[in-house]
Amino acid sequence: MSFSIDHKSSLPLHAQVEQLLRELIASEEYRKGKFLPNEISLAKQLGISRNTVRQATNKLVYEGLLVRKKGVGTQAAGNSVDTRINNWLSFTQEMKSKGIQIRNFEISTEWIEAQDEIAQFFRIQPGKKILKMTRLRGRMEYPFVYFISYFHPMVGLTGDEDFTKPLYEILEKEHSVIAKLSKEEISARAADKFLAQKLKINTGDPILKRKRYVFDPGSRPIEYNIGYYRADSFIYTIESERDV
Repeated sequence: MSFSIDHKSSLPLHAQVEQLLRELIASEEYRKGKFLPNEISLAKQLGISRNTVRQATNKLVYEGLLVRKKGVGTQAAGNSVDTRINNWLSFTQEMKSKGIQIRNFEISTEWIEAQDEIAQFFRIQPGKKILKMTRLRGRMEYPFVYFISYFHPMVGLTGDEDFTKPLYEILEKEHSVIAKLSKEEISARAADKFLAQKLKINTGDPILKRKRYVFDPGSRPIEYNIGYYRADSFIYTIESERDV
């Protein structure tokens, strides 16, 4: 198989390699365990340095999407529906990397007045207008997550963007806003009538609540997100390594 990138593109080479690798590991043959081309071979095919390939590969290893096996090679990580504490890509990118086709059951946006908790996080006055987006998403057969996102006014979103695309890709490419840091709170709760209806489960069934605070490189808040997941369809994995 031959690979190529656009050397005349304004997109950095390492970012193009990263996108190429994401597409590879989302394909069926690589999801089944096929090893990626080694860094030297790929660098030669693309006409770039090995360090550029290594930079892109390291990022995907850090995100938990690739696994290096010393003396053997690099391959895609397992494709179960889970998310890792160090892997906070947009939901679309997370699922695409695992080969899972996602359906958007509902997407809506509206401008609302910021309530106290959200206003405090965004460091704005309560009552200031902010964009709220809700999305019901899941497998083709049924929804398994209901998202509510609030965005700081400085981000520049209008509500008319194509939110079927990866969110952080929209922010970076269309508004020059880069999501750098994510802080999360995870809890369990019982589904109320509203969430049960959205997620096609029974009232009282267990669900996972994930609250995410997202910041740009200057530590400025850009998104306040809450996700409600069906407990029977989602696993949240935390991986820690002790210094020795």
